[in-house]
Amino acid sequence: MAEGIPVAKVGEIAEDEAIVVPRATAGTGDDIAVFYSAGEYSAIDNTCTHEEASLARGWIENGTVECPLHASSFCLRDGKVLGPPAQRGVTAHVITIDGDQLLLIPDPSRLV
Repeated sequence: MAEGIPVAKVGEIAEDEAIVVPRATAGTGDDIAVFYSAGEYSAIDNTCTHEEASLARGWIENGTVECPLHASSFCLRDGKVLGPPAQRGVTAHVITIDGDQLLLIPDPSRLV
């Protein structure tokens, strides 16, 4: 098996939906949200940088997510903030595919 943490199978995450990988599973300081949007899988820290809100519960469309609390938006590919009130982005993580398995490779800077 390839390097990474198995998080789902290809096709288990519907278009413009997300799942949450708990921080204890990922070994990171924050839960990680894994998204499928615009035909791509991506992963970012789950907590909005503006306030404590789950980005996996936000509005997901065309490779972006809008926070459910105050509408900050983030790019799913790189975690950059696209709209206020958040002032900084979230950490992006790597998703790879091995056969039919989605594998999460957390950013080393976020490991605890």
